[in-house]
Amino acid sequence: MDYFKRQLELLRIEKEEDWKTFLKLTESTSVAERRANGLAWYPVAIRGTEPSRGDYLNVEVERTTHQDLAHQFRFGIPAALFSNHDPKKDRVEGVVIFVSGNRLKLNLFVDELPDWGRDGKLGIDLLFDNNSYDEMQSALKLADKLSEKPEENHLIRILTGENLHASFSTIISETFPQLNLSQTEAVRKILAADELAIVHGPPGTGKTTTLVQAIKALIQQNGKPILVVAPSNTAVDLLSEKLADLGLNVLRTGNPARVSEKLLSLTLDRKTTEHPNYKEIKKLKKQAGEYKNMAHKYKRSFGKAERDQRKALFTEAHKIMKEAGAMEQFITDDLIGKAQVITATLVGANHYTIRNLKFETVVIDEAGQALEPACWIPILKAKKVVFAGDHQQLPPTIKSQEAAAQGLSVTLFEKCIRLHPEAVVLLDEQYRMNEAIMGFPSQVFYQDKLKANLTVAKSLLFREDAPLTFIDTAGCGFEEKQEGTSVTNPEEGNFLLKHLSAYVQELKGHFSAENFPTIAVIAPYKEQIRVLKEQLASFELLQTFAKNISINTVDSFQGQERDVVYISMTRSNAKGEIGFLSDIRRMNVAMTRARKKLVVIGDSSTLSKLPFYTRFIAYAEQLNAYHSAWEFSEI
Repeated sequence: MDYFKRQLELLRIEKEEDWKTFLKLTESTSVAERRANGLAWYPVAIRGTEPSRGDYLNVEVERTTHQDLAHQFRFGIPAALFSNHDPKKDRVEGVVIFVSGNRLKLNLFVDELPDWGRDGKLGIDLLFDNNSYDEMQSALKLADKLSEKPEENHLIRILTGENLHASFSTIISETFPQLNLSQTEAVRKILAADELAIVHGPPGTGKTTTLVQAIKALIQQNGKPILVVAPSNTAVDLLSEKLADLGLNVLRTGNPARVSEKLLSLTLDRKTTEHPNYKEIKKLKKQAGEYKNMAHKYKRSFGKAERDQRKALFTEAHKIMKEAGAMEQFITDDLIGKAQVITATLVGANHYTIRNLKFETVVIDEAGQALEPACWIPILKAKKVVFAGDHQQLPPTIKSQEAAAQGLSVTLFEKCIRLHPEAVVLLDEQYRMNEAIMGFPSQVFYQDKLKANLTVAKSLLFREDAPLTFIDTAGCGFEEKQEGTSVTNPEEGNFLLKHLSAYVQELKGHFSAENFPTIAVIAPYKEQIRVLKEQLASFELLQTFAKNISINTVDSFQGQERDVVYISMTRSNAKGEIGFLSDIRRMNVAMTRARKKLVVIGDSSTLSKLPFYTRFIAYAEQLNAYHSAWEFSEI
């Protein structure tokens, strides 16, 4: 089928670009540079080892310095343990099987630690993640093969748009007292769908609440287990917790991003250790470890008797580990058999523990951020698919501009919304924003269909406050500056913090330090974020409330909300170039983080080169929310 051949080609282009970027960051760079880029931990100390499945070795390490640095290590990604004495030669590859704080577990593809592993000066390098690409490629190839078989490809044909409509059984009339009308309609559509249902959830409309109620209702409907997936570990964690709160038996495969006690108790690892048969496995592993330790004593003795003895000890250790592996598999099968909901990331849906399972229903959350090739991994396990997300918010991250331009940036979720309007329910009541903040995104992105729930429609921080303000810096001389590939506007940043400082002073009259409102300062450019964070240090009053103020890019606030949001638009130039700001979905995310007050600061003469911003400025004028920066010259 040409459809999947096209997807495979786009994935190949994306992988090549990703590989080139990775090489640039890792080839000929020092360990200190790799560490700064989040691609290495160094130095690390080994805190424990134990035999694992398939005669491999699990090693737990801890980074002993530079613990505050962000990193890109996560469950399932390949990595290598290396010695800095000779990092090219002294290295062993494996896969990350657990990350928590400054500790990490690696499943190394060896059955014993090399000699250099005991010599100190050790580190962990991130390797290129071929595994994710391999899983996506395999899924696309399998989908292509299945699409040639008419009797097996009904769902595939519906999702790829072969002039087939999604079908529905009798619409359920069941009521859900905790849900509003559109949420109830979404749950009913999910229950009635034969192949496909789509929940379109704009910001603050209770998409997760709707989804967990639908999953519970599906389980009550047919009693069959459901696979629930999302592109990010954070989204999987949220759903896992909410589903467990409803009393469902949830099994979280993979490694949670937020390692809370509550989440850990849902993981396969924790449930395995709590299984009545686990003590026996522990005993066997300990025994195998002792045999291997005895074998190591013969390492430097080369007589025949010693070699035979060493071989016999290793053979016995392998035999014991095989027995432990069989028992572990029994426990895994038992736990999976009892689970009502299995949760995983998209790629994690092919984890060896659930690789061969089929499901009546697969639910894909945050589908508006999911790369299409990754979606086919769980879809091929399903008879019916439920998509939930919002294609008017952040798109998937794509490294290759060429692949994006040729169609990789268009998600399967977006395609299905266009192809199957009969399967879509828009959640139209939002519980987050004052209606003045909601109004503009609703007009532009949601056909003006959103309404604010009465509990938030008129919500303000204090009676005389204005929920929306646009401050126009045109004519103030706040010129942007190019910083490498990024952009800054220090004068606009300074003005924003002055304005925020005056507003915080006002809020002090209405709130105590304990219940002080939460504040986000958002900018589309990383360099502007750096500038704002630097400038914040000289605002004494803002420093007092530093724990209530977050300064970061749009992407980092996805899925979050704050009482107050300030946005520094940054761009201000004579040519009217707005670059990154032309991605209006990012602005939708930025604006809809605000609950009770939104302040947007920018240069109208630059911004109005794009109709979206001309409309926003006109909207602000209608609400008497437009102000010139000159009005605030006294702050």
